[in-house]
Amino acid sequence: MAKKKVQSIEPNIADLANGWLKSYKLDYKLEQESLNTEIDKALHDYFSKNGGNGANRPDAKLLLQNSKLNYYPVLIEYKGYKDKLVKLDSSNQVENKTAKNEPNFKHINSYAVNGAVHYANALLHHTSYTDIIAIGMTGYKDEFGKIRHQIGVYYVSKKNLGAGQKVGEFTDFSFLAPKNFDSFIEQVESLSLTQVELDKLKEKREQEITASLTKLNNDIYQHEKGLGENDRVYLVAASIIATLGIPGKVAPLEKEELKSLEEEGNTDGDIILRKIKAFLKEKQLPQAKKDLIIRTLQNTLTTENINKAENGESQLKRVFTKIVDDLGIYYKIGLTTDFTGKLFNEMYGWLGFSQDKLNDVVLTPSYVATLLVKLARVDKDSYVWDFATGSAGLLVAAMNEMLIDAKNNIKSPDELTKKQAKIKAEQLLGIELLPSVYMLAILNMILMGDGSSNILNKDSLTDFDGKYGFGKTDEKFPANAFILNPPYSASGNGMNFVERALGMMNRGYAAIIIQNSAGSGNAIEYNKRILEKHTLLASIKMPIDLFIGKASVQTHIYVFRVNEVHKKDDIVKFIDFSNDGYTRSNRKKASCNLRDTDNAKERYEEIVHLVRFGKSKLHYFTEKEYYEGTIDPKNGADWNQSKPNDAIPTLTEFKKTVANFLAWEVSAVLKQQAKEEDCLGK
Repeated sequence: MAKKKVQSIEPNIADLANGWLKSYKLDYKLEQESLNTEIDKALHDYFSKNGGNGANRPDAKLLLQNSKLNYYPVLIEYKGYKDKLVKLDSSNQVENKTAKNEPNFKHINSYAVNGAVHYANALLHHTSYTDIIAIGMTGYKDEFGKIRHQIGVYYVSKKNLGAGQKVGEFTDFSFLAPKNFDSFIEQVESLSLTQVELDKLKEKREQEITASLTKLNNDIYQHEKGLGENDRVYLVAASIIATLGIPGKVAPLEKEELKSLEEEGNTDGDIILRKIKAFLKEKQLPQAKKDLIIRTLQNTLTTENINKAENGESQLKRVFTKIVDDLGIYYKIGLTTDFTGKLFNEMYGWLGFSQDKLNDVVLTPSYVATLLVKLARVDKDSYVWDFATGSAGLLVAAMNEMLIDAKNNIKSPDELTKKQAKIKAEQLLGIELLPSVYMLAILNMILMGDGSSNILNKDSLTDFDGKYGFGKTDEKFPANAFILNPPYSASGNGMNFVERALGMMNRGYAAIIIQNSAGSGNAIEYNKRILEKHTLLASIKMPIDLFIGKASVQTHIYVFRVNEVHKKDDIVKFIDFSNDGYTRSNRKKASCNLRDTDNAKERYEEIVHLVRFGKSKLHYFTEKEYYEGTIDPKNGADWNQSKPNDAIPTLTEFKKTVANFLAWEVSAVLKQQAKEEDCLGK
């Protein structure tokens, strides 16, 4: 017997909800009543790009203003079935992504809140609004024919990385009425995520970034001919800078503003370049810095081929659109992550470089960058430099640590604002020789809050005098923290960078991650000279698969105290960090190739405490992995020590070992004889 089809009562739900909105005299607009507004345009563009996928547009839209004159888009989605209000994941977050970090349209289409949160993310991506109210409403008729409804109200914002937070319990829409809206917004503003919750969301978003970057890079590589690797880097940098905007001063560049004209001064490249110039002017970067950025990007943006229109569209507009559509959401929600570092690593994943070159440009994982920063004792008052900056991942980690420390210790809002500005403008310095990589470093720091003023395009070994590159160019940069992941093909595996940087510092600490052979024989002369002036505090053996998929080298972290001669009796802390708590894989289709399987975050924190305070902080590690010993300052090749094995085997243990070996040897002989007899029989 065929099952009776369950009828949706969505029209009844819509009538009930829209009746409420009318009674509050709110200007709701149904999907069919298109408004030529930023919101409607963003939703239209978003769903045109995604081909609909069954998810059209919200059933009702509002733009409400509180007494402080702040606007809040409100998106409402109705579903007329029981138990279709919201679908949450195991962390009680709205589950709108699949295991492969792709949109879960099954949930988006079926559940009211999931649909509304999905639409809200479209606004975060494609409009200037950063705080959005997403409402889902569903219901059913009970056995008496009465409509039973449920409402889910979620806040979707840059603050929660677009994930959405439940605001509270509501039985109707009266919280949207003008007389109640201020108190509702106060309730919204009181929401907060714990650091653990925020870290989980960031981790999830970073996995999405990796998937999106891989897709974008392969798309450009396969379908956009004639673009070299430098061109791709510059186009990504130019597109992102042009679409960042500055509220009230520089409007973000929209795709529609690119007309694919070929007339002089009005090509798509000219338009993007004008927007970049306006952005950099308002950012008040030093003139020399602005000129360098513009000159670098202009060469790619204004070439004839990339601006030539085919079928009414230039290659530049096509690439610009791909970049904004695939990446826009991530830099608009303000993720404090090494965004361009991930981009940088993905690009080099499919470019035809030799293995040695790949090893030289490999990205330091963000959690390792943070470890280096903490080992170098970085705080709000530190002056941090990096002599092989790459995409600025280490400086981003340092800046984040400095800003966190400032927020935790400065209680005056005015003083905090001044300190934050000083950290970004004056307390970070990076040097990068390769122009394309340098441009990524600039972009990375701009995205993280514009700490780009002292990223220098120089050779740190021969062309840097220790002074600020921009701004206070006559003053020495007062570095007291040095962090580094050098190119391993450099002299002494990169210890030449270490000697150079430490020699220009008066005090402080340094933490470097480097190929382990640097401490066991490949950099003897550098190491001996370094120890004549500086103290080696710790030697940390890192996991062999730390750079899995990118490089195959064993690395160590070395920690130094600056400007204090290493004496032969100075204690060095040797730590075997081979088990850092993470399990890594290199599966291309895996949703996550890094899993915390053994208290990884706690282990990284313990390493910092062990280096600073000693074995009293042992918890996850044992004395088998932690050893305090000495080195010979005149040796230079004894930096990678492990705990001596003092145990003397007993006679019983020796007999057992010999017996096991003999048993194995006899077994092997018998197996070989059996094979030979089998072959003769055949």
